[in-house]
Amino acid sequence: MAQTRGDSFVLSQGDDALTFSAFLLGLASSALIHLGAAPHPETNGTRVDLALARQSIDVLTLLREKTRGNLTPDEEQLFSSVLTDLRMRFVEKSKAAT
Repeated sequence: MAQTRGDSFVLSQGDDALTFSAFLLGLASSALIHLGAAPHPETNGTRVDLALARQSIDVLTLLREKTRGNLTPDEEQLFSSVLTDLRMRFVEKSKAAT
């Protein structure tokens, strides 16, 4: 069931609630896994896959463009911080790979 809580969109299922910020951080964690900055949840190992990391960052960039003007100030700040961090990490890993 979808509802609005304050200025944030929330999907609720009993006590578990998926906020936009939690959704965003879930997508960002995928990029971190592909950048080798976080362990894969199934293998607990790390591996760099720049193509998949780039794809995750591109999805986040697209989502940011499509949600522009519809986010709370806190969500916008989080989005900006997450994308900046991921892009910087991607550039560092790309330079190290060449």
